[in-house]
Amino acid sequence: MLKTELITINGTDFPVNILMEKRRNSRVSIGKGCAYIRIPLLLSREEISKEIFSMKSWIIKTLEKKPELLSQNSGREYKDSEKIKIMNEEYTISINYHKKNRSSARMIGNTIFINLSSGIHKDMQKKYISSRISRLAADKNYDYINSRINYLNKKHFNEKVNSICLKNHKSKWGSCSSKGNINISTRLLFAPEDIIDYVCIHELAHLKEKNHSKSFWRLVENAMPDYKEKKRWLKDNGHKCIF
Repeated sequence: MLKTELITINGTDFPVNILMEKRRNSRVSIGKGCAYIRIPLLLSREEISKEIFSMKSWIIKTLEKKPELLSQNSGREYKDSEKIKIMNEEYTISINYHKKNRSSARMIGNTIFINLSSGIHKDMQKKYISSRISRLAADKNYDYINSRINYLNKKHFNEKVNSICLKNHKSKWGSCSSKGNINISTRLLFAPEDIIDYVCIHELAHLKEKNHSKSFWRLVENAMPDYKEKKRWLKDNGHKCIF
């Protein structure tokens, strides 16, 4: 038996799936975009209520400590004529439905046009809109991110960067491969420019130090002395940066 409830953390609804199962012990876990509470079938109603209350309290405390977990869902829900701000520019979302089998999206000026197939499932609509807006925003702002990484690299590291990509990573802000490929999450396009610079510096530092050793953080601090403030901003506000 499955029941889904919503808990609200920092204004964001987070689904909790409650399952009654043939098991000996209760269990709680937080997965990608939702939490799971598993309760033994043989418990009394009172015991079930106590277990659920206790586990929901744990979920709330965990999400408050790790708000980035809130962003690991299939994307936010957009409404027609809604306005969003990306890199200090305001865009209007225009959502239209048609009978064609394919959906499409494009950006003209500061309007993002989403044409959805009327046959697409609601959950897939949400995922499609989220991914397409992310992609359009990435295309629009790629040159800026590319120029910041190259500028910061030349100023502080002077290492070889093989490629730079913007991807809608939900669980991390950036990555740097051993081949010098740097990926930056499009979610950062909702963050202030100094926060973007911090993540770029963080990934560039990995060109010299592959792990998070003291030497690595020394490199980051040399390039950005107040990096801890930026790191704190991401921890406190990262859950708001989501497509």
